[in-house]
Amino acid sequence: MDDSEMIELFFRRSEQAIAALADKYGPLCTRTARNILGSAQDAEECVSDAYLAVWNAIPPQCPEHLLSYLCRVVRNLALKKRRDQTAQKRNSSYDGALDELEGCLAGPETAETALEARALTEALERFLDGLKREDRILFVRRYWFGDSLEDLAEQSGLRRHTVTVRLSRIRQKLRQYLQKEGFDL
Repeated sequence: MDDSEMIELFFRRSEQAIAALADKYGPLCTRTARNILGSAQDAEECVSDAYLAVWNAIPPQCPEHLLSYLCRVVRNLALKKRRDQTAQKRNSSYDGALDELEGCLAGPETAETALEARALTEALERFLDGLKREDRILFVRRYWFGDSLEDLAEQSGLRRHTVTVRLSRIRQKLRQYLQKEGFDL
């Protein structure tokens, strides 16, 4: 079933919409939540909450890209749950991925307005568009989906050390690009 058919099921308020969503995108959503939360049980709960959130949002919303929309909901819910669970504790492998990006992206105190946040988002999108496909995949899988370095190495067929070096170089390029674009890091 394609995404437009699933969205139509949501608009008809058919419970088959949730089943179709789980069948098609469940494994990706679960892996994303598990990468952030570090627990299969918490990930399962998070994904269920995401399905409910999507059910409540469609209609009236009609996302252009259902997978992107769903992944954003899962990721946001997982991050919120992780913040609630860890509250000052540092015990998630996802913390390592966030720490790696810390020197590249401005903190919330420098991006106070929505306009500044949007400008940063657009600059990041331009940067990613300029990367080689393989580097873009590594970056997104690591910093959006929270894949471990081991998983990235396995998926890409590269050694873990090679993945680490490539991500380090991408972050360095990102830092330079954002400074060139006028962002204060």
